[in-house]
Amino acid sequence: MNILIKNGHLADPSQGIDGICDILIADGKIRELKSHETKGKGQKVSRNISGRKTEDAEMITFNAEGLLILAGLVDMHVHLREPGFEYKETIQTGTEAAIAGGITSVCCMPNTSPVNDNASITDFILKKADEAGFCDVFPVGAITKGQKGEELAEFGMMYEAGCIAFSDDGRPVMDSLIMRRALEYSKIFSVPVISHAEDLSLAAGGVMNEGLLSLKLGLRGIPAQAEEIMIARDIALAELTGGRLHIAHVSTRGSVELIRLAKIRGIADITAETCPHYFSITEDAVDGYNANAKVNPPLRRKEDVEAVKEGLSDGTLDVIATDHAPHHKDEKLGEFDLAPSGISGFETAIGLSMKLVDDGVLTLNQLIEKMALNPSKITGIQKGTLKPGADADVVILDAHNEYTVDPAKFRSKGTNTPFEGWKLSTRPVATIAKGRIYTWE
Repeated sequence: MNILIKNGHLADPSQGIDGICDILIADGKIRELKSHETKGKGQKVSRNISGRKTEDAEMITFNAEGLLILAGLVDMHVHLREPGFEYKETIQTGTEAAIAGGITSVCCMPNTSPVNDNASITDFILKKADEAGFCDVFPVGAITKGQKGEELAEFGMMYEAGCIAFSDDGRPVMDSLIMRRALEYSKIFSVPVISHAEDLSLAAGGVMNEGLLSLKLGLRGIPAQAEEIMIARDIALAELTGGRLHIAHVSTRGSVELIRLAKIRGIADITAETCPHYFSITEDAVDGYNANAKVNPPLRRKEDVEAVKEGLSDGTLDVIATDHAPHHKDEKLGEFDLAPSGISGFETAIGLSMKLVDDGVLTLNQLIEKMALNPSKITGIQKGTLKPGADADVVILDAHNEYTVDPAKFRSKGTNTPFEGWKLSTRPVATIAKGRIYTWE
């Protein structure tokens, strides 16, 4: 199947392109780019493309006039829940939701049941993704066996099976010697170790940010220092070992400052991410015991939100990832203390993140770097670019058509979002991945 995308505004920082272009896709690869010197009306063609497989068509032409064309987004921090928690999400429903959000590659965390701490589970995930997945899936292996923090998992075997990074996400590695060894292995295999930075002793029993609001609600709080102490430790271990450290879901001002200082000092191979909820909302979203705003690390204060934005703007934070964490709706309806942490993030990520561009925090190309190019570089996958010869992973966005977030329309099984009813101005009208084109009106 060949696809011709005409007259769209292509932005691709990997090539320094930011202008009106045509793109020819053939056999699942970017075949050719043609730049327009000036914006013209172009050929008027229908956008009404059948949404699923279209192998019977020799050429599909898509008029993208007035729309943005980007490399498919790469989400390096997601939870697909399979195996073990298919009532929350499956690889099929999760990757379909990712495609609906313009995300064409996902890196899935290992806190499944059983944990992805061996090659057989990695192989299961990859086979399942190949059979049922809508987009590319790259497994993240566990740092320790069973994510218990006691014994290193088999890095070499999981790496050979297809793991592109290692993390005990959902739980921190509390033992500093084990974390040191993990970072030493990261250097051998040239893959990142993704740190879930949380001091369990300080965070024990906490369910939201520690402060006046937690006191008002009578909920036990998690201080910012629970995150910052572990980030400081992991930076020190990265300096000691020369390993590749990636810090997940940064949420506090102090964390941003620690990472910024480490980069200024020239400590090699330290990268970091944040998530849309950490630059879009504060702990106030929890008021009223809203369990859909319960996440780990918790939502913080306004000054933390501003610091996260500043960290994105100045390059301290390299990546925007969703930390997509779907849960069954009944789990979020119970008592706040007992509700699981997490937000279903695939289908609101680009709309929330484009607000950074609208507000002048990032340029469009900087946003693409953080949502496509940088996560590809960090994980070593060949994505995040529209160069000729690259995989034809493409998202076409309408950035001027306001819509209301309605979780009932999510393709994910998880409808747990604090953004219900929000007005967002950007969403995909088409996504191309794995040789297929999907459209939404």
